[in-house]
Amino acid sequence: MFNSHGNDPADALFRTHQTMGQGVEFDTIRMLMERWGPLAVDIGDDAAVLPRIASGHRVVSTDACVEDVHFKRAWITPFEVGARAAAAALSDLAAMGARAECLLVAFVVPPSWEADLPAVADGIGDQVRQAGARIVGGNLSRGHAFAISLTVIGCAERPVSRAGAQVGDLVVVTGTLGGPGAAVDAWLAGASPSAWARARFASPSPRLAEGQALAAAGATAMLDISDGLAADARHLGAASGVSLQLNATQLPVGPGVTPASALQSGEEYELLATIPPAAFVALAGHWEALGGVPLTVVGTVVALDNGATAAAVAPGHDHFARR
Repeated sequence: MFNSHGNDPADALFRTHQTMGQGVEFDTIRMLMERWGPLAVDIGDDAAVLPRIASGHRVVSTDACVEDVHFKRAWITPFEVGARAAAAALSDLAAMGARAECLLVAFVVPPSWEADLPAVADGIGDQVRQAGARIVGGNLSRGHAFAISLTVIGCAERPVSRAGAQVGDLVVVTGTLGGPGAAVDAWLAGASPSAWARARFASPSPRLAEGQALAAAGATAMLDISDGLAADARHLGAASGVSLQLNATQLPVGPGVTPASALQSGEEYELLATIPPAAFVALAGHWEALGGVPLTVVGTVVALDNGATAAAVAPGHDHFARR
């Protein structure tokens, strides 16, 4: 284990690492600390002690990225493996309207991955730096399949769950859809994906600022698109006891992507949210200031009755790399 600890939780994020003993495992941990530099704080204890929180709510999630389940080694670089794993974990905080504060990172490292671990660490560090967070601990183990498990910890003034969508709300999505699914389809067919599709699979961006803005504007329900828009619309509708009526012609699809494919494309890590029309109008007035990520109305929330499904879209097939 490599974790953060301090006598006063309020200053745990500003402490230096503890001295560690000799041995291969500690040498690897020291290498990781060197790669992460000031992004990692006070590593060396059995558990991390986090700062006190004066207001809002602590938000915590855990996510795993496993070779040959979430990616194939031939598809993306070791740096991209790390960055993608961290982005997927941080996206869970974005889905709650939370800001990121801390991460714990656990590795399972086969011998064939040892030389690439520094680049994986750099990819994780890149995402942590962009999120304004810090790495406060983790674990290191040997195993037969390479895997990264990340625990992400954040804070939300107004956490947004999946369960609050109301009839009459607009259904909105961030970003442009279809890239990850198109990339996986190309790889499985023995072809090379387009540069855009590959980048959307290999380098997703957790929509942390966008999630906080949606929460502050009054979004009633939200999640990140990991199983595909069609499936995740059903998840949100089921949690809220409503139906999300999607309009395929309004979907923000990428180049060469059909609406049908965009509905099924998994691991997008864009946000799907419901929001009252007046709140959406107010939010749209300053949305571009967040960085230019599109926010598109793709449907409305309707009552769930007469045996209707929780989303007015048909289920689709699973991609290889979908969680």
